[in-house]
Amino acid sequence: MKIEVGFGTGVQTADVPEKNILKILTPNQLQPERTGADSVRYALEHPVGTGRLEEIVHSGEKIVIITSDITRPMPTYTALPVLLDYLFDAGIKADDVTLVFALGSHRSHTAEEQQHLAGNFAYETIRCVDSDPADCIHMGDTSRGTPIDITRVVAEADRRICLGNVEYHYFAGYSGGIKAIFPGCSTPAAIQANHSQMTDAKACAGNIVDNPLRDELEEAAAICPVDFILNVVLNEKKEIIYSVAGDIQKAHRQGCAFLDRLYKVTIPQRSDIVIVSQGGAPKDLNLYQTQKALDNSKHAIKKGGTIILVGSCREGFGNATFEDWITSAETPSDLIRRVREDFRLGGHKAAAIAMVLENAGIKLVSDMDRDTVSSIFMEPYDQLQKAVDDAFAKHGSDASVIVMPYGGSTLPVL
Repeated sequence: MKIEVGFGTGVQTADVPEKNILKILTPNQLQPERTGADSVRYALEHPVGTGRLEEIVHSGEKIVIITSDITRPMPTYTALPVLLDYLFDAGIKADDVTLVFALGSHRSHTAEEQQHLAGNFAYETIRCVDSDPADCIHMGDTSRGTPIDITRVVAEADRRICLGNVEYHYFAGYSGGIKAIFPGCSTPAAIQANHSQMTDAKACAGNIVDNPLRDELEEAAAICPVDFILNVVLNEKKEIIYSVAGDIQKAHRQGCAFLDRLYKVTIPQRSDIVIVSQGGAPKDLNLYQTQKALDNSKHAIKKGGTIILVGSCREGFGNATFEDWITSAETPSDLIRRVREDFRLGGHKAAAIAMVLENAGIKLVSDMDRDTVSSIFMEPYDQLQKAVDDAFAKHGSDASVIVMPYGGSTLPVL
């Protein structure tokens, strides 16, 4: 069978015996009932676990709406105008509404970026600001001592509404929900304390029940209460195909359940070889982005197996901290130890790669320099076929294969 996966603006191909292929993972086919603004409007009219917005907010209250920053695909410009219509119909004045972009540990926005994210109507109608880690209020501590320090404008609001898109998060389980406020509107110290738990085996994509990192996020939601959420699920074109609104946990869980129906793909067993790609440009522009596909593939590989990661990475590492950590480590275990002791965004992705390397070898098919790839604990290739041939030479002619052409989106489950 000829296998074809995205690679930059083109493809990489390889011939793999059909008898060896356990499964080719693609998103499940679901026909959305509503899309775009229609989906958002329906969710607002049918909230989960709360009353409608007009029953929650009151004239004269200070309302904050927290949404994602420029690094996230949340189409705030589509959802926000619908939400504002409902707030204004409920008697809320535009002067009492503030849109807060949750930066986490990311850089501030330009005015042009804020306008793009919010959309022209919202940007010209309500106040729009970035979260400010230098101006936070300490609202309490979690049971493990993580400070819940929340940016002042959010902490002092009468009502808090969180926007976000629900997708798999490789150590929080899922994005969306409380993540808009914590860690989105918190301090580097608080984020570090929470994210340092990423090395726990249960802190992984799709796990939300006994995930210690997620449990702490839920504690944060009790310390800094959220009155209402509006979360969406996006398709591969980043278009809204599902929306859910209401309670911070109940509505979020419903969004997670829809995501699972779309992107969780059952596999019969773990395989000896996994071929995984982000799907090509722009998702495989650098190794920092391509890592997401690698992390999902770890759920499909046998212990001691081989993951063939396919991504152009033509711009190299893609993040200075990530590059510094992974190129300076003498062993993968150095990275895991370092992230536990001194969590740093960027460095955490180097540690995530190291955690995959604990159980499997990685062959990287890319445009990166071969010596550079070899120095970061992976085997370099420029052709998928050669990587496949070498993997079969290692594991034998009967080796099982799982192919993940959209590795960043699909999550294998047994």
